[in-house]
Amino acid sequence: MKSEIISIGTELLLGEITDTNASYLAGQLSRLGIDLYWISQVGDNQARLEEVLKRAWQRSELILTTGGLGPTEDDLTRETIAGMLAEKAEIKPALESNLRERFARGGMEMPLSNLKQATLIPSAEPITNARGTAPGWWVTRDGRILISMPGPPLELQEMWQKQVQPRLRQISTAVILSKTFKTIGLSEAAVGELAFPLFHSANPTLGVYAKPDGVQLRIMAKAASQKQAEKMIAAGEAKIRAALGEYIWGTDDDTLETTVGRLLTEKGLSLAVIEDYSGGWLTASLTDVPESSAFFKGGLVASSDEAKIASGVAAGLISQYGAVSPEVAQAMAEAVRLRLRADIGVSITGIKETGDNPTGLVYIDAADNKSSVIISRARGKRRATATALLELRKLLTSLD
Repeated sequence: MKSEIISIGTELLLGEITDTNASYLAGQLSRLGIDLYWISQVGDNQARLEEVLKRAWQRSELILTTGGLGPTEDDLTRETIAGMLAEKAEIKPALESNLRERFARGGMEMPLSNLKQATLIPSAEPITNARGTAPGWWVTRDGRILISMPGPPLELQEMWQKQVQPRLRQISTAVILSKTFKTIGLSEAAVGELAFPLFHSANPTLGVYAKPDGVQLRIMAKAASQKQAEKMIAAGEAKIRAALGEYIWGTDDDTLETTVGRLLTEKGLSLAVIEDYSGGWLTASLTDVPESSAFFKGGLVASSDEAKIASGVAAGLISQYGAVSPEVAQAMAEAVRLRLRADIGVSITGIKETGDNPTGLVYIDAADNKSSVIISRARGKRRATATALLELRKLLTSLD
């Protein structure tokens, strides 16, 4: 089944909001074994919206639209679908009654403009919206299905999960499964060169993506049954692990912070961090890990020289080498380790990129001389945080 997503709203084209609905639906369709071929964005203009809808109607068997179901004049999805199909939209008493009751429960009188949300064309069925006033439309005609859902993400996601997905699951004749392998230490090209020659058919497929926490390799298999798809993924995983081996640090929903937290817990070690350049991003990431208090002693944000000195860094060291230097970064890591009585100390310091200046210096200092200090450079707060976690993971995996 060929499917297509159309996101509707001028605010999308102006960059005022990010189209999270399309990415959400794309992921949901793949789980149902439904092939997604196109994603479009169009503003609140009836002529252009009709053009996009007609094109979708010609080439796709399943069309999903989001947005444009509100009560205002620029909400044009219903009117445009009705016009494209040459069908008349009429107010349905049951829908009107539901709307009026919804407003009454909130102690408000329903504006007349909301009546457009109670309309249907002959080819459409209403889709219940438990979170908002805009019912969706499920249109079936000419061997095609057109499903219109509201734009607010919470409304769309509940409508999808409770109303739309169960019906589509009955229609879909395929299952699509995927698994993502997260790697470190190889370039995007190197991962592709190692993995792609192992797969000589179009199913399963591979995709390689560069992310802040390394390069990810996704394998996706399409089959007639769940069991068959799982078997294909398992066979592909064996090939990938044989080729990439120790470069793989996690899969699917694994995060660097949870991986680091697990390693620290397994080895009975504690961690403390001190940050300048990253402004607390590393601390925030670590505290997102469930039960992080078991291994995380705490984090300090030392943006000024005074804060670094108060944390235990010698003032003379800063004067001699400068705040953004290997010597001070190492001293920061050691100072926070000692101050918070942790087994491992991590520091991040740096400045914005100017000429030859480093953008971010990441230092890890381990207790009892179990390892040497690790030095890495990373551009941007997020990248510096990911680099610190990656380097920390390497350190932990090397410890006995």
